[in-house]
Amino acid sequence: MSLQTVAFLLGVFCLGGIAFGYFLRWALTFGKKGSIELKVKKMILDAQKNAETIISKAGNKASTIIQEAEKEKKEKEKQAGQKEERLIKKEDFLDKRQLEIGGETKKLEDKIGKVEQVRNEVEKLKEQEQKTLEKTAKLNEEEALEKLLQTMEKNHTEDLAVRMQKLEQSGEEKLEKKAQDILITAIHRMGNSVASDVLSTVVNIPSDDIKGKIIGKEGKNIRAFERTSGTEVIVDDTPGAITISSFDPIRRQIARVALENLIIDGRIQPTRIEEFVEKAKTEINKTIKKKGEQAVYECGILNLDPRIVSILGRLYFRTSYGQNVLQHSIEMSHIAGMMAEELGADVAVAKAGALLHDIGKAVDHEIQGTHVEIGRRILQKFGADEKIIKAMQAHHEEYPYETVESVIVQVADAISGSRPGARRDTVENYLKRLKELEEIANAFEGVDKTYAVQAGREIRILVQPERISDLEAKKLARDIALKIEKDLKYPGEIKVNVIRESRAIEYAR
Repeated sequence: MSLQTVAFLLGVFCLGGIAFGYFLRWALTFGKKGSIELKVKKMILDAQKNAETIISKAGNKASTIIQEAEKEKKEKEKQAGQKEERLIKKEDFLDKRQLEIGGETKKLEDKIGKVEQVRNEVEKLKEQEQKTLEKTAKLNEEEALEKLLQTMEKNHTEDLAVRMQKLEQSGEEKLEKKAQDILITAIHRMGNSVASDVLSTVVNIPSDDIKGKIIGKEGKNIRAFERTSGTEVIVDDTPGAITISSFDPIRRQIARVALENLIIDGRIQPTRIEEFVEKAKTEINKTIKKKGEQAVYECGILNLDPRIVSILGRLYFRTSYGQNVLQHSIEMSHIAGMMAEELGADVAVAKAGALLHDIGKAVDHEIQGTHVEIGRRILQKFGADEKIIKAMQAHHEEYPYETVESVIVQVADAISGSRPGARRDTVENYLKRLKELEEIANAFEGVDKTYAVQAGREIRILVQPERISDLEAKKLARDIALKIEKDLKYPGEIKVNVIRESRAIEYAR
């Protein structure tokens, strides 16, 4: 077979294949088109059925909603009708009541008019009677009253003076008796222990070998401890003890706790010292907060600023003449509350004023001013009640007594501080103060004898009556008090009592 014939046959075969492929593609496409159309028609029919179903459901629901709305409308119309009926009835009742009130008002006006008429007639009768009396006595009202008073004064002067004196003495005796009863009751009810609580500044050590570790090489440990704690450590020949010295009781306590923990730990070096001092500060701050909260809870005082409570807790580490200041304040608060109940005063204010009266002592070495003034500034800064401030500020008479509670706080302070064993002082200072008191009083002219009593809180001065008059006795008491204030230093106050006695003696034979 020739090459041309083979090419011709191949061309024919290719053309036939192309025609057959085109036919096959057309047949497939025609079949798929019919299938898609059927699917589309089916989807349209399904959508129409769904639409009819939805329309039917919507119609039913709309019908139900319309029925419920009509029913609710009828119900509201019924309620509105009932309310309208009630309002109409109320209006009718109010109209009737208004008419009745109008009638009663008119009757009252008529009665008032009659009363005024009668009153005018009575006034006229009184004026006529007064004129008749003045005409008869030939005196007007003022002259008659003056004459009557003169006559009464002339006839009963002595009797009136005696009666007034008896009333005055009786009133003073009753008041004095009542005051004594209140004070005795408060003291008896608060008869707790008054043992002095002095925080020790001596640290006990297990052996004297520890002293070398505390001092360290060339003294670097003890210098680091003193610098970090702000205290002075005294290591002497006293066996089994080391003394910590500082004017600040809180620093002294921090140093004591830190040193005790260092001794237990055994590793005493500058870095460990700083670590233990910081831990001791944290521990003491927790103790301060805890003691303040315990004091406030024990006294039943509420709504105090937490910062005031924290400052109050610092008084746990403060003593005054051997008496723990926080314990003294708590005791004062209870006494003040008892006295306030007896006198009908504000118990809460009295107790709070007594508890916070010495709060200035917690920081008095850090701030200038008296502890009373410092305490006032602290309470004002942290928003304490003004009544509490007035109650606490007068306990040393730096401020006047503005309220009953301020007097109660001052009396409670005197009771708590002066009871036997509450405070202590050396015998030498005690005797010296008594001697100086008597010497100051004896230096004044006209003084006969002088006695210092009540642990130096009162001085009784007997004067010569022929040289000192009653007026001069008062002046003498003031001069001696000023002299004592100028020359002596003492806690609390000293009562100066000048006694002048005149005796006239005769014998009936």
